[in-house]
Amino acid sequence: MTTNAGSGREGGRSLKQRVKTGRNRTLSQTRWLERQLNDPFVALAKREGFRSRAAFKIQEINEKFGIFKPGGRVVDLGAAPGGWSQIASRAVGSDHGKGCVVAIDLLPIDPISGVEFAIVDFLDPEAPDLVKKMLGGGADVVLSDMAANATGHKKTDHLKIMGIAELAAEFSLDVLDKGGSFVAKVLQGGTEGTLLADLKMSFSSVKHFKPKASRADSAELYVVATGFRGKIREGEDS
Repeated sequence: MTTNAGSGREGGRSLKQRVKTGRNRTLSQTRWLERQLNDPFVALAKREGFRSRAAFKIQEINEKFGIFKPGGRVVDLGAAPGGWSQIASRAVGSDHGKGCVVAIDLLPIDPISGVEFAIVDFLDPEAPDLVKKMLGGGADVVLSDMAANATGHKKTDHLKIMGIAELAAEFSLDVLDKGGSFVAKVLQGGTEGTLLADLKMSFSSVKHFKPKASRADSAELYVVATGFRGKIREGEDS
């Protein structure tokens, strides 16, 4: 993936912007703002019209694993603000009337060309059937970039995000067509191996991947499962 994001240095002098801590801004908020202002992917996302820097993560995942096919049907769980849906709609062609991208979230998002959005809790027992109705059939890809609000306690945050990934994986088993793919955010920390082992029962290939757009100091990884073999019913062997 060519980003032309630059190194943040021109002529040997650092162009890094620093932000003063304001009267109504905490130190952590100041650090977050400073990081955003100096993140080349944030700047690039603005230039290219993407709603978040995360768009480059799913773009790189697609370049690596080829999860999106022209005319494909995609589900984006926890889609707000919509960066992943933007990439998916362009990749499958739903922005030009081909394929279908369904985005769901508890938060509203502004309209995106080629994306059908609904305020839906993916944990609702009726959500899989609703999504398949919106798609007009089963999905080829299920995406999840969801993460729980951070507590600052690494072990707790790890367990929370892994719990979300596991629930998203269960959802994917209910909506994917055979041959489909599942992508979800996870964190390094040990228990992600359990999720991989479970996914290997239903997918022909399951791998971890860290996109370049993921910050180097982040424990963030993505699990990419491809070649869905069909949901294994209770009592069946893998």
